[in-house]
Amino acid sequence: MSAHLILENISKVFGLNVEAGLEALRQGKSKTEMLESSAHVLGVRDINLQIERGELFVIMGLSGSGKSTLVRMINRLIDPSAGRVLVDDVDVTAMSNHELIEVRRRKISMVFQSFALLPHLSIIENVAFGLHIAGVEKKQAMERARQALKLVGISEVADHRPDQLSGGMQQRVGLARAWVTESEIMLMDEAFSALDPLIRTEMQDALLALQQSAKRTIVFISHDLAEAVRIADRIAVMAEGEIRQVGTPTEIIENPADDYVRAFFRDVQFSRLFTAGDIAMPGVTPGAIPGTKSSMLEPVSATDLLEDILPRAAETEESLPVADTQGNIMGFIDRTRLLEVLARGRVK
Repeated sequence: MSAHLILENISKVFGLNVEAGLEALRQGKSKTEMLESSAHVLGVRDINLQIERGELFVIMGLSGSGKSTLVRMINRLIDPSAGRVLVDDVDVTAMSNHELIEVRRRKISMVFQSFALLPHLSIIENVAFGLHIAGVEKKQAMERARQALKLVGISEVADHRPDQLSGGMQQRVGLARAWVTESEIMLMDEAFSALDPLIRTEMQDALLALQQSAKRTIVFISHDLAEAVRIADRIAVMAEGEIRQVGTPTEIIENPADDYVRAFFRDVQFSRLFTAGDIAMPGVTPGAIPGTKSSMLEPVSATDLLEDILPRAAETEESLPVADTQGNIMGFIDRTRLLEVLARGRVK
């Protein structure tokens, strides 16, 4: 079974003579060389990605790395200069305008950094707007919109106007509006970057909760390392229009592909990256062995972040038992193991 979303040899060159720009790209000229020699701006160079169904895939990089250009080529807000975008093996880049409009209505939704709410409509009308455009009957559209607002935790403001809401609540409306269309693929371009840190964390929680309830394929653009590590199934790191590495957060942290990636992840807080399950040592918890001075402690969850279990580890000299999602003890963590991982930034 093929991937849900495939980017195949995607390149984008901005300039008056795209063919000349592509030739410069084929010659291996850098972004700076292309700009100086022919006034062409390299957006992205020869990108190949396969994103699986239900995956939350984060593309990250600094400003100018090409990440926003890349995500806009998925739904052809920007047309690629070369390459193909395949959704369920159907070539989006070959679609007519009519076919593309239908794909944007029903298959691919997008959440921008700007909230883009319609000021003259109520919150529930804003959420239902895309459904009306898609031809959904009004009563059904409003009911679906109300359920979406409930999912993102703001059903009580359904009848408010956008200017009555805080920035964080407005972004929840934007998320609900994208979610309610039940599109298979969601593109999120720096969707939470305008929010203050506390609200941003709440929005990440809301997104993860939604993803638990109904797995969508999400392509999330971010320049924030902590955000990417927190939410991603996999991450692609971009620089100068190219992808430097693709992998899970743990894979990239433990085995950076080059010095750029290593420097990019230098300041990661490992207590927010690894979970108890990641570092649990298999075997019987020492505290449960008969005849020892220790007694069995309440287990921590395998999904708990290390920063969440640090207070408990500091309060006791006993090893902490770790339970899997079914409540079965899968191993234990002692203080030495915990400190070793935090000091070295590695599980192995």
